[in-house]
Amino acid sequence: MSTTDGPNDGAGDPVERVNAPLADAEPPVPPNPVSSPETEAVRRHTSMGHTKAAATWSGLVIGVLVLIVLLVFILQNLDDVTLNLFWWEFSVPLGIGLLLAAIAGALIMALAGGVRIVQIRRLAKRAATR
Repeated sequence: MSTTDGPNDGAGDPVERVNAPLADAEPPVPPNPVSSPETEAVRRHTSMGHTKAAATWSGLVIGVLVLIVLLVFILQNLDDVTLNLFWWEFSVPLGIGLLLAAIAGALIMALAGGVRIVQIRRLAKRAATR
């Protein structure tokens, strides 16, 4: 018996036959170029991407997590401290005092940002009228 006897008679390596393209394979079907308004609406609905509602939900979840962390921080820092502002003197828990300081900083930042936004809007309005 020779080495070419059997199912591989002159057909080459079995691996080559497996990787060879099929002669009777059907080509892929192209997508339908005609689309109706209904199919377009379904396509848009299923591929909405990032929406305002999703962003709002994400923001609310993050906000709740931040509030939980703040609550834990305040509850762990209940030692009284004395705060002096000009001639007023306050005795508040440390966590509340730090929270008030953070809120004051955020308000100052918002005020500065608001002033800058007004400046940019004025410049844009002047540039649009020219």
